[in-house]
Amino acid sequence: MQRRSGILLHPSSLPSATGIGNLGQACFEFLDFLQETGQTLWQILPLGPTGYGDSPYQCFSAFAGNPLLIDPCALIELGLLTESDTKSPAWAKSGPVDFGKLVPHADKVFRKAFAAYLAAPDPALAGEFKEFYTVEGWWLHEFALFMTLKKLNNLRPWWEWEPRWRLRDADALEELNTEHQDEILYHKFLQFIFQKQWTKVRQAAEDKGIRIVGDLPIFVAYDSADVWAWSRYFRLNPDSSLEVKTGVPPDYFAKDGQLWGNPHYNWPAMLADDYWWWRSRVFRLMSLVHTVRIDHFRGFEAAYEVPGAAETAREGIWAKAPGESLFTVLTSAFPGLSVVAEDLGLITPEVEALKTRFGYPGMKILQFGFLDGNAPFLPHNYEKHCVAFTGTHDNDTLLGFFGKADADTVSRACRWLDIPGPELLRTASLRALWRSSADWVIIPMQDWLGLGDDARMNIPGTTGGNWRWRLAKRYRNRKDEQWLAELGRTYDRNTQ
Repeated sequence: MQRRSGILLHPSSLPSATGIGNLGQACFEFLDFLQETGQTLWQILPLGPTGYGDSPYQCFSAFAGNPLLIDPCALIELGLLTESDTKSPAWAKSGPVDFGKLVPHADKVFRKAFAAYLAAPDPALAGEFKEFYTVEGWWLHEFALFMTLKKLNNLRPWWEWEPRWRLRDADALEELNTEHQDEILYHKFLQFIFQKQWTKVRQAAEDKGIRIVGDLPIFVAYDSADVWAWSRYFRLNPDSSLEVKTGVPPDYFAKDGQLWGNPHYNWPAMLADDYWWWRSRVFRLMSLVHTVRIDHFRGFEAAYEVPGAAETAREGIWAKAPGESLFTVLTSAFPGLSVVAEDLGLITPEVEALKTRFGYPGMKILQFGFLDGNAPFLPHNYEKHCVAFTGTHDNDTLLGFFGKADADTVSRACRWLDIPGPELLRTASLRALWRSSADWVIIPMQDWLGLGDDARMNIPGTTGGNWRWRLAKRYRNRKDEQWLAELGRTYDRNTQ
């Protein structure tokens, strides 16, 4: 791992006039910001189509992209929309993402573009589209069927559909393919446009020497095309209800633990075909990003299982998982696989051994280091082979953390950072990470900008008001950016 630094920012948080950050001009301008400040890492959250709670960790597919990230203005260049079609309502131009308004608005715009494509398909674009759904058809068709059935069933979860759809009756699916061709094709078309735009973003990042660090959630959403299409790989009851569900026990983030509600894997079924589903999933993700952060790595050694009917995560047990077997197969299938292991929470010697066995760097969170008794998270204790953060998408911002901290915590931080008072906490914290021995340092964009808790991305254990934060349009400051670039040069993190 070459010594590097970078920024954590999901594309949805980019400034835009379309209600949510997208893969348009602001995305390329952000890459310019990274390059000009010497950053060579861009960490993002999962890119999938968000479902329950608008969370990128609860997606309708582990393979598909999120259509909400599509830049509508780029569809003007393809002759599918006019400027008036992409005119933004007032609520969309700034402020937090309003998913309740955004989803129907975006669908209306995209359906208009799709209608224009059907009416007069450009031969070159049609050729690209055909190539896309030919190559990606093994997951794409299942996803398009799933989304079509979601619409036909008023967005109800798949386990509430009538049995012929829920149980994937062959005749019923054939009927669906025949009677709803355009709707199925619409969802494939959106995935094609997403892929077309993301490919340009990825190439632009590579041209600037920037690695994109993607995110692979260990579990998939219960209400997803994955569980509906490949139910044999998940622990479900005969009526499609959850036999057991996912979560974590009580911890720093939640006193009752976190009840995620995802299905657990049927590992024997996955092992029977040499982890085909996992190999397919990683292959797809590596076509989008350069490095994979494996979320909740600890769950590959032993995962927390909660009874399907439980109301809190307190009732769970730890159950062994075949991490060594799985990663052996993945390492063989993808010799150049670049992985960061999210090894936070209750980490046992067995988890450490699994991480060490495959040489994966773990994560260090500076905020945790300032809490009493958490010295391993302070930079002077970091091993070289790790990725250091001020905080993750689940943490408060750095200023939000210090603003809520007690006097002893703030005093401890000032003493360790060797600063006279709390007004220097942010810059001193960044300098401490940059000069640490950690190979990679990544900070949330909110911490670079010095924003408070109103810019927090997610509060674990809650389902409302998360994932909404967006950058202000004018976020750049030349003087501060020069300091960031100099920080990289001083501590050998500016690799260009």
